[in-house]
Amino acid sequence: MTQSKYIVAIDLGTSHLVGMVGIKNEQGKLSILADEVDDATSCIQRGNILKVNDTAHRIRHLLRKLQNKLSSKLTDSKIDKVYIGIGGQSLHSVEHFEMRTINTNAVVTDEDIQKLDEQCKAYKLDKHDVLFITPPTYYVDGKMTESPVDLPCKRIEAHYKLIVGQPSVRKHIVSCFDLFNDIKLAGIIVSPLSLAETMLGKDEKELGCAMIDFGAGTTSVVVYKRNKLVHLCVIPLGSDLITKDLTNLPFVESDAERLKVKYGSAIAIKDKENPVLSDAKVAIGLREFNTVVEARTQEIVENVYAQVKLSKVDSLGAGVLLAGGASLLNNLQELVQERLRQDVRYSTIQNEWMENEDDRMGNPLYMTAISLLIKGDENCVNHVPQVELPTPPPGGKDKGGKGGIKVTKGGSLFKRIFDPIIDID
Repeated sequence: MTQSKYIVAIDLGTSHLVGMVGIKNEQGKLSILADEVDDATSCIQRGNILKVNDTAHRIRHLLRKLQNKLSSKLTDSKIDKVYIGIGGQSLHSVEHFEMRTINTNAVVTDEDIQKLDEQCKAYKLDKHDVLFITPPTYYVDGKMTESPVDLPCKRIEAHYKLIVGQPSVRKHIVSCFDLFNDIKLAGIIVSPLSLAETMLGKDEKELGCAMIDFGAGTTSVVVYKRNKLVHLCVIPLGSDLITKDLTNLPFVESDAERLKVKYGSAIAIKDKENPVLSDAKVAIGLREFNTVVEARTQEIVENVYAQVKLSKVDSLGAGVLLAGGASLLNNLQELVQERLRQDVRYSTIQNEWMENEDDRMGNPLYMTAISLLIKGDENCVNHVPQVELPTPPPGGKDKGGKGGIKVTKGGSLFKRIFDPIIDID
């Protein structure tokens, strides 16, 4: 029987680091045990690690807070592994084909399939690192098939999608964990892909669907058709550019961000009314304010449109799903719908992945981190075993204290909480 697993994951976003701990039951369904959020604006840019030491420090701080919360629920537990989710601007999908010739009067074997996978894993790209390989689509003598084993043919091809990024993506994450003693990297997960796979249902993937994740520093586009990944790209444009544009009105950046969230609209008003923003330090009308917001948002949506066209999908029968904190901008849904000429809607993490309903399933701040927990499959929490000391003879004393007391290996609770992380200041 499959055992329950404790999964720990951190989503490296441009504006926030979001950490979570969850438990998967025997059926693989997730329950969230703890979450923590930290600021990331000084150490991550466009989804990529900019400052290794600063990022490592924030990961350490986040794990410490998660450990404290976990210890209050699970005695004698210690986080010793963590999954990291990445979605930097260099990430994109590329097609890759592998081929094998089959002997005359022979059929495709499991060994042939294994060899194709090995050839794909050995493939190296110039200036890019392969972060994920999708399950392939097989063709025997040019005809697509789901189950090629035991079919007679002269040639079998496997068509893969490789998710690639700059080598620095993996290198900088590994460098962060080189600064830790006992915390190991369980794995690197491509965040846009994990979010799409946990938001989209099987029917949506089959009919054709695009997920657009509007973030602070990047915008991700993931397209599925016939239950296969067709296209993935991370556009280096996000809502922080809207904020910076608004500083030219002029506003200081903190006011620009606040006013964008409160008044911002992806479509500027066209009627004659032009109310002045009452709580802005600079006198400006709503129309002028949102003309700036609309211009940058249109640029981002135009790039999204171009990526959807590049996917060459004939139709998106299930439309478009919006995700990400920046997707909450007023009238963005209408703007995307107008440009892409598709049904556009918001969605949440699919219920099939979760043990219980949870408000965080539909909260843009947490959704990517939840998807990382769902995709993680390696236990990340170590249970420190307890040992029973022998009971001393009547009238005697045990050197470790009173007879029969349970002692936990690993020292005091304070020491157990902070052991996994070393001081890197």
